[in-house]
Amino acid sequence: MNPRTMNKLLVITVVVALFALSAESFRVPRQVDEEEQGTITKITDTVKSYYAGAVNTASEYLEQIKGLKLEEKAKNLYTETSNIMSTYLGIAQDQLYHIFHH
Repeated sequence: MNPRTMNKLLVITVVVALFALSAESFRVPRQVDEEEQGTITKITDTVKSYYAGAVNTASEYLEQIKGLKLEEKAKNLYTETSNIMSTYLGIAQDQLYHIFHH
């Protein structure tokens, strides 16, 4: 087999394995003791909890950033910097004009 076919086969295998593992989560849950849970279920539950925690943390960071009003501060900084630079560039342009057209 050529490498491209092997790569495609590997990708398909991984996708099918992920579907098979996630298909267990779509079943109707029944009351099971901790000892009766399978290893795959424990791993899946752990991964889901870590994922949910990461999503919640990212959402909290986004809310904090929105609370800081960084976009408004960046716009103000750009406006102030543009005004200052246009003033100094105007002064430099006038100086150069008077030097060359004296």
